[in-house]
Amino acid sequence: MALNNTYDARLQQETAVGAGVQILLLALLGTAIGLGVAGWLSGLAFAFATWAVLSRALHRSALRSFGPANRVTLGRATLVGGVTALVADSFQSAPPVTLLVGLTAVALLLDGVDGKVARRTGTSSALGARFDMEVDAFLILVLSVYVSTRLGPWVLLIGAMRYAFVAAAHFAPWLNAPLPPSFARKTVAAVQGIALLIAGSSLLPHAAELTVVLLALTSLTWSFGRDVAWLWRHARATEARPQETTPAQPALLELELAVR
Repeated sequence: MALNNTYDARLQQETAVGAGVQILLLALLGTAIGLGVAGWLSGLAFAFATWAVLSRALHRSALRSFGPANRVTLGRATLVGGVTALVADSFQSAPPVTLLVGLTAVALLLDGVDGKVARRTGTSSALGARFDMEVDAFLILVLSVYVSTRLGPWVLLIGAMRYAFVAAAHFAPWLNAPLPPSFARKTVAAVQGIALLIAGSSLLPHAAELTVVLLALTSLTWSFGRDVAWLWRHARATEARPQETTPAQPALLELELAVR
Protein backbone atom coordinates (compact mmCIF):
# COMPACT_ATOMS: atom_id res chain seq x y z
CA MET A 1 0.00 0.00 0.00
CA ALA A 2 2.81 2.42 0.91
CA LEU A 3 4.55 1.65 -2.39
CA ASN A 4 1.38 2.39 -4.34
CA ASN A 5 1.01 5.68 -2.50
CA THR A 6 4.58 6.58 -3.44
CA TYR A 7 3.92 5.89 -7.10
CA ASP A 8 0.69 7.90 -6.95
CA ALA A 9 2.47 10.84 -5.33
CA ARG A 10 5.12 10.84 -8.05
CA LEU A 11 2.46 10.79 -10.77
CA GLN A 12 0.61 13.68 -9.15
CA GLN A 13 3.87 15.64 -9.01
CA GLU A 14 4.24 15.21 -12.78
CA THR A 15 0.79 16.69 -13.42
CA ALA A 16 1.49 19.55 -10.99
CA VAL A 17 4.70 20.37 -12.85
CA GLY A 18 2.74 20.37 -16.11
CA ALA A 19 0.24 22.87 -14.68
CA GLY A 20 3.13 25.01 -13.44
CA VAL A 21 4.76 25.06 -16.88
CA GLN A 22 1.40 26.02 -18.40
CA ILE A 23 1.12 29.02 -16.07
CA LEU A 24 4.72 29.97 -16.89
CA LEU A 25 3.90 29.93 -20.62
CA LEU A 26 0.89 32.15 -20.00
CA ALA A 27 3.09 34.55 -18.06
CA LEU A 28 5.57 34.66 -20.93
CA LEU A 29 2.77 35.32 -23.40
CA GLY A 30 1.41 38.03 -21.14
CA THR A 31 4.81 39.70 -20.99
CA ALA A 32 5.43 39.40 -24.73
CA ILE A 33 2.04 40.45 -26.14
CA GLY A 34 0.03 41.74 -23.19
CA LEU A 35 -2.36 38.81 -22.85
CA GLY A 36 -5.85 40.03 -21.98
CA VAL A 37 -8.34 38.84 -19.37
CA ALA A 38 -10.05 36.40 -21.75
CA GLY A 39 -6.71 34.86 -22.66
CA TRP A 40 -5.63 34.48 -19.04
CA LEU A 41 -8.94 33.00 -17.94
CA SER A 42 -9.05 30.53 -20.85
CA GLY A 43 -5.44 29.50 -20.36
CA LEU A 44 -5.83 29.02 -16.61
CA ALA A 45 -9.09 27.09 -17.10
CA PHE A 46 -7.35 24.78 -19.56
CA ALA A 47 -4.40 24.27 -17.19
CA PHE A 48 -6.68 23.46 -14.24
CA ALA A 49 -8.92 21.14 -16.28
CA THR A 50 -5.91 19.27 -17.67
CA TRP A 51 -4.39 18.88 -14.22
CA ALA A 52 -7.66 17.73 -12.63
CA VAL A 53 -8.67 15.24 -15.34
CA LEU A 54 -5.18 13.82 -15.78
CA SER A 55 -4.62 13.50 -12.02
CA ARG A 56 -7.86 11.58 -11.63
CA ALA A 57 -7.08 9.32 -14.59
CA LEU A 58 -3.60 8.55 -13.26
CA HIS A 59 -4.98 7.79 -9.80
CA ARG A 60 -7.43 5.29 -11.29
CA SER A 61 -4.85 3.70 -13.60
CA ALA A 62 -2.31 1.03 -12.80
CA LEU A 63 0.63 3.08 -14.10
CA ARG A 64 3.71 3.17 -11.92
CA SER A 65 5.52 5.79 -13.98
CA PHE A 66 4.32 8.78 -15.96
CA GLY A 67 6.68 7.80 -18.77
CA PRO A 68 8.56 9.79 -21.41
CA ALA A 69 5.76 9.56 -23.97
CA ASN A 70 3.22 11.09 -21.59
CA ARG A 71 5.70 13.85 -20.83
CA VAL A 72 5.82 14.68 -24.54
CA THR A 73 2.02 14.71 -24.66
CA LEU A 74 1.91 16.92 -21.58
CA GLY A 75 4.31 19.29 -23.34
CA ARG A 76 1.97 19.38 -26.33
CA ALA A 77 -0.93 20.06 -23.98
CA THR A 78 0.99 23.05 -22.63
CA LEU A 79 1.35 24.42 -26.16
CA VAL A 80 -2.36 23.81 -26.80
CA GLY A 81 -3.11 25.79 -23.64
CA GLY A 82 -1.09 28.67 -25.08
CA VAL A 83 -2.99 28.44 -28.38
CA THR A 84 -6.26 28.42 -26.45
CA ALA A 85 -5.28 31.61 -24.62
CA LEU A 86 -4.29 33.35 -27.86
CA VAL A 87 -7.52 32.35 -29.62
CA ALA A 88 -9.63 33.55 -26.69
CA ASP A 89 -7.70 36.80 -26.66
CA SER A 90 -8.27 37.25 -30.42
CA PHE A 91 -11.92 38.12 -29.75
CA GLN A 92 -10.76 41.29 -27.99
CA SER A 93 -7.74 42.29 -30.06
CA ALA A 94 -5.87 41.28 -33.20
CA PRO A 95 -3.95 38.06 -32.45
CA PRO A 96 -0.20 37.71 -33.04
CA VAL A 97 -0.61 35.37 -36.01
CA THR A 98 3.05 34.42 -36.19
CA LEU A 99 3.12 33.33 -32.54
CA LEU A 100 -0.20 31.51 -32.86
CA VAL A 101 0.96 29.65 -35.97
CA GLY A 102 4.32 28.84 -34.35
CA LEU A 103 2.82 27.28 -31.23
CA THR A 104 0.28 25.35 -33.30
CA ALA A 105 2.91 24.09 -35.74
CA VAL A 106 5.13 22.75 -32.95
CA ALA A 107 2.15 21.06 -31.28
CA LEU A 108 1.21 19.38 -34.57
CA LEU A 109 4.79 18.31 -35.29
CA LEU A 110 5.06 16.70 -31.86
CA ASP A 111 1.84 14.77 -32.45
CA GLY A 112 3.65 11.76 -33.86
CA VAL A 113 6.57 11.93 -31.45
CA ASP A 114 4.82 10.70 -28.29
CA GLY A 115 3.58 7.55 -30.04
CA LYS A 116 7.05 6.71 -31.33
CA VAL A 117 8.58 7.35 -27.91
CA ALA A 118 5.99 5.09 -26.27
CA ARG A 119 6.72 2.24 -28.68
CA ARG A 120 10.49 2.55 -28.43
CA THR A 121 10.49 2.70 -24.63
CA GLY A 122 7.80 0.05 -24.20
CA THR A 123 5.59 2.46 -22.25
CA SER A 124 2.46 2.37 -24.40
CA SER A 125 -0.75 2.48 -22.38
CA ALA A 126 -4.47 3.02 -22.85
CA LEU A 127 -4.26 6.18 -20.73
CA GLY A 128 -1.43 7.56 -22.86
CA ALA A 129 -3.33 6.91 -26.08
CA ARG A 130 -6.47 8.57 -24.67
CA PHE A 131 -4.47 11.54 -23.38
CA ASP A 132 -2.90 12.00 -26.82
CA MET A 133 -6.29 11.79 -28.54
CA GLU A 134 -7.93 14.31 -26.22
CA VAL A 135 -5.12 16.84 -26.70
CA ASP A 136 -5.42 16.46 -30.48
CA ALA A 137 -9.20 16.83 -30.40
CA PHE A 138 -9.11 19.96 -28.27
CA LEU A 139 -6.47 21.59 -30.47
CA ILE A 140 -8.66 20.98 -33.54
CA LEU A 141 -11.65 22.44 -31.69
CA VAL A 142 -9.74 25.60 -30.72
CA LEU A 143 -8.36 26.05 -34.24
CA SER A 144 -11.82 25.60 -35.75
CA VAL A 145 -13.12 28.35 -33.45
CA TYR A 146 -10.34 30.67 -34.61
CA VAL A 147 -10.79 29.94 -38.32
CA SER A 148 -14.59 30.18 -38.05
CA THR A 149 -14.27 33.89 -37.28
CA ARG A 150 -12.88 34.39 -40.79
CA LEU A 151 -14.55 31.70 -42.88
CA GLY A 152 -17.87 31.25 -41.11
CA PRO A 153 -19.44 29.18 -38.30
CA TRP A 154 -19.63 26.06 -40.50
CA VAL A 155 -15.92 25.49 -39.74
CA LEU A 156 -16.95 24.62 -36.18
CA LEU A 157 -18.23 21.30 -37.55
CA ILE A 158 -14.61 20.15 -37.82
CA GLY A 159 -13.89 20.70 -34.15
CA ALA A 160 -17.30 19.58 -32.90
CA MET A 161 -17.62 16.35 -34.88
CA ARG A 162 -15.57 14.19 -32.55
CA TYR A 163 -17.39 15.53 -29.46
CA ALA A 164 -20.75 14.96 -31.15
CA PHE A 165 -19.67 11.35 -31.78
CA VAL A 166 -18.77 10.91 -28.10
CA ALA A 167 -22.10 12.41 -27.02
CA ALA A 168 -23.99 10.14 -29.42
CA ALA A 169 -22.24 7.11 -27.94
CA HIS A 170 -24.01 7.75 -24.62
CA PHE A 171 -27.33 7.12 -26.34
CA ALA A 172 -26.09 4.48 -28.78
CA PRO A 173 -23.63 2.24 -26.87
CA TRP A 174 -22.72 0.32 -30.01
CA LEU A 175 -20.65 3.35 -31.02
CA ASN A 176 -18.27 2.54 -28.17
CA ALA A 177 -16.99 -0.64 -29.81
CA PRO A 178 -13.28 -0.55 -30.71
CA LEU A 179 -12.52 0.29 -34.32
CA PRO A 180 -9.94 -1.59 -36.40
CA PRO A 181 -6.69 0.30 -37.09
CA SER A 182 -6.92 2.53 -40.17
CA PHE A 183 -4.19 4.49 -41.91
CA ALA A 184 -6.87 6.51 -43.71
CA ARG A 185 -8.41 7.57 -40.39
CA LYS A 186 -5.04 8.73 -39.05
CA THR A 187 -4.31 10.62 -42.26
CA VAL A 188 -7.65 12.40 -42.25
CA ALA A 189 -7.16 13.37 -38.59
CA ALA A 190 -3.73 14.83 -39.36
CA VAL A 191 -5.11 16.75 -42.34
CA GLN A 192 -7.57 18.64 -40.13
CA GLY A 193 -4.86 20.34 -38.09
CA ILE A 194 -2.76 21.17 -41.15
CA ALA A 195 -5.74 22.60 -43.05
CA LEU A 196 -6.84 24.76 -40.11
CA LEU A 197 -3.25 25.91 -39.56
CA ILE A 198 -2.98 26.96 -43.21
CA ALA A 199 -6.29 28.82 -43.05
CA GLY A 200 -5.36 30.48 -39.78
CA SER A 201 -2.00 31.69 -41.07
CA SER A 202 -3.66 34.00 -43.63
CA LEU A 203 -0.96 33.15 -46.19
CA LEU A 204 -3.38 32.07 -48.94
CA PRO A 205 -6.15 33.94 -50.75
CA HIS A 206 -9.57 33.69 -49.15
CA ALA A 207 -10.87 31.35 -51.87
CA ALA A 208 -7.91 29.00 -51.42
CA GLU A 209 -8.35 28.91 -47.63
CA LEU A 210 -12.05 28.17 -48.11
CA THR A 211 -11.25 25.29 -50.48
CA VAL A 212 -8.65 23.77 -48.15
CA VAL A 213 -10.96 23.80 -45.13
CA LEU A 214 -13.92 22.50 -47.16
CA LEU A 215 -11.85 19.58 -48.38
CA ALA A 216 -10.74 18.88 -44.80
CA LEU A 217 -14.34 18.89 -43.57
CA THR A 218 -15.41 16.63 -46.44
CA SER A 219 -12.70 14.09 -45.67
CA LEU A 220 -13.54 14.17 -41.96
CA THR A 221 -17.24 13.61 -42.67
CA TRP A 222 -16.35 10.67 -44.90
CA SER A 223 -14.07 9.20 -42.23
CA PHE A 224 -16.65 9.46 -39.45
CA GLY A 225 -19.37 8.17 -41.74
CA ARG A 226 -17.29 5.14 -42.68
CA ASP A 227 -16.52 4.36 -39.04
CA VAL A 228 -20.15 4.71 -37.97
CA ALA A 229 -21.23 2.38 -40.79
CA TRP A 230 -18.61 -0.20 -39.72
CA LEU A 231 -19.71 0.03 -36.08
CA TRP A 232 -23.35 -0.43 -37.09
CA ARG A 233 -22.58 -3.51 -39.16
CA HIS A 234 -20.39 -4.88 -36.36
CA ALA A 235 -23.18 -4.34 -33.81
CA ARG A 236 -25.74 -6.06 -36.01
CA ALA A 237 -23.41 -9.01 -36.59
CA THR A 238 -22.68 -9.31 -32.86
CA GLU A 239 -26.40 -9.34 -32.04
CA ALA A 240 -27.09 -11.98 -34.67
CA ARG A 241 -24.16 -14.24 -33.82
CA PRO A 242 -25.57 -15.90 -30.64
CA GLN A 243 -28.73 -16.88 -32.54
CA GLU A 244 -26.69 -18.50 -35.28
CA THR A 245 -24.55 -20.48 -32.82
CA THR A 246 -25.69 -23.92 -31.74
CA PRO A 247 -25.98 -24.71 -28.00
CA ALA A 248 -23.05 -27.09 -28.31
CA GLN A 249 -20.61 -24.21 -28.97
CA PRO A 250 -20.97 -21.73 -26.09
CA ALA A 251 -17.30 -21.91 -25.11
CA LEU A 252 -16.18 -21.27 -28.70
CA LEU A 253 -18.51 -18.29 -28.97
CA GLU A 254 -17.28 -16.81 -25.70
CA LEU A 255 -13.67 -17.18 -26.83
CA GLU A 256 -14.44 -15.54 -30.20
CA LEU A 257 -16.12 -12.56 -28.56
CA ALA A 258 -13.19 -12.18 -26.13
CA VAL A 259 -10.68 -12.13 -28.99
CA ARG A 260 -12.66 -9.47 -30.84
